[in-house]
Amino acid sequence: MPEPESGEPEGWVWWRPVRWHNMLLALWTTVWFFVAERHGAVSWHYLRQGQELLFNQQSGGGLALYANHPELQIGPVSFLVAGLFAPFSPAVGEKLADMFMSGLGLYMLVLIGRAAADHYRGTGINHRRLQQRVLIAGAAFIPMWVEVSVRFAHLDDVLALFFTTLAVRSLVRGNATAVGVFLALAVASKPWAVGFLPLLLALPRPAWPRAAAWLFGLVAVAWLPFYLTHTDTLAATRFTIPNQPASSLRWFGVHDPVTPWWDRPAQMGLGLALGTLAVRRHRWPAVVLLAADARIALDPSVYTYYNASVLLGTLIWDSIGQRRLVPWVSWIALLSLYGSALVVPSDSVRGLIRLAFTLGSAAYVLFWPQRTPRGKRSSRRPPAPPPFPGPGMPEWGVPDGPSPRPAPPRVPPPRSGSDPTRPDRTRRRMPRSTT
Repeated sequence: MPEPESGEPEGWVWWRPVRWHNMLLALWTTVWFFVAERHGAVSWHYLRQGQELLFNQQSGGGLALYANHPELQIGPVSFLVAGLFAPFSPAVGEKLADMFMSGLGLYMLVLIGRAAADHYRGTGINHRRLQQRVLIAGAAFIPMWVEVSVRFAHLDDVLALFFTTLAVRSLVRGNATAVGVFLALAVASKPWAVGFLPLLLALPRPAWPRAAAWLFGLVAVAWLPFYLTHTDTLAATRFTIPNQPASSLRWFGVHDPVTPWWDRPAQMGLGLALGTLAVRRHRWPAVVLLAADARIALDPSVYTYYNASVLLGTLIWDSIGQRRLVPWVSWIALLSLYGSALVVPSDSVRGLIRLAFTLGSAAYVLFWPQRTPRGKRSSRRPPAPPPFPGPGMPEWGVPDGPSPRPAPPRVPPPRSGSDPTRPDRTRRRMPRSTT
């Protein structure tokens, strides 16, 4: 089988060509799927209940869903997608949803790999090394993705991260409308996805209004009907959960038994501020990681599926934000966040490890010196001045009109000691005839 023009080796699975690192990641996903499936779908009943309430299959639903059930901190888009599995029996629908969500994680790895290849196009990137980087970082991402998609079956978190990945892919391709649409779908799937909105600022400035119009317009379509028809929906924003002993909030001196009133706004505000700073420092691939850091550092709960957003952030950073072969940020995140939850018995120590990772990773992606890719260096130089306009070419800032009269030809000055009024006698003499 001939190799593709890019020099990237391919293999064949069924009828479609797939790259070797994607084959390995698919096998790795399958292994973790069967490990987690035995005790999976812990929270799927919330999605099933929510979609039944949304479609008025239970009393107290419809647009009154969030007013009557503030514990359902799930966006309406997630309930709509959960309705796709409603025609099946509960057991079959649950299994199909687990397979669907785990498959989305594998597709996200493909999207991020393509986004990284497009981002570094023209910089002399070695595609084989890039595939190896995605493979190593993806191997750390998959266990946490299976945790959120199969073990806990949190379709809302899955969709928020999936749409954010599509927004990253659209950002690299320069599609401003798609960036706004996908970020809006992420927020409509899970409210904490607001922290990913600084990705919009990474677009060229002239594209901001169009992307923002799609973003805020679709968010309003998704959420405003619930708030305008039932003002009690605002109570859902004040829903609290227990402040667990392993939470990093304990290290800030917050010992309230439940979520403090300022905690949710602080999470979103800190994520937006850090993401904006990353964009200003030309490090937009760090936006997802910084928003996830702000969430787990200030959240009163310590569920392991929270770490999926962190691992997505490290995956984007290790694939697009830096060029080292070994994506060690992803593996440090996996070992410190997931590994500590499995082997560290002390709640206080686990909270300290979580806080240390969030502070250290945020400082690293924001301030650690980064090497500018070869093809990107010229983009930071000031643009060269435009050439002097010729006939039919208007000058920058000058209205169209007749082209300027060309300057007279330059006459070289006479040599020293010569009389300019006498004719030039320096012509070579012809030899005399010998006849």
